Amino acid sequence: MPIYVIRVKGNLAHHWSSWFADMAIVNEINGEAVLTGALTDQAALHGVLTKVRDLGLPLLSVTALVPDSNEAEGSGNP
Repeated sequence: MPIYVIRVKGNLAHHWSSWFADMAIVNEINGEAVLTGALTDQAALHGVLTKVRDLGLPLLSVTALVPDSNEAEGSGNP
């Protein structure tokens, strides 16, 4: 399951985490918030992005971190 990193302009209180599919929220000193967490599929991602839009937060970036195939299989060696 991919982990998404969503960067928005503005800060969010940590209690918003449950509304954003339990994504971790880190507020940076530059006035941006970074939401990080695993989302099950594209529909879940679109749901989170809709909530960003509904709050009027400018979306700065969305990055998908896909786990290495060796890590996903649980084997550290080929």
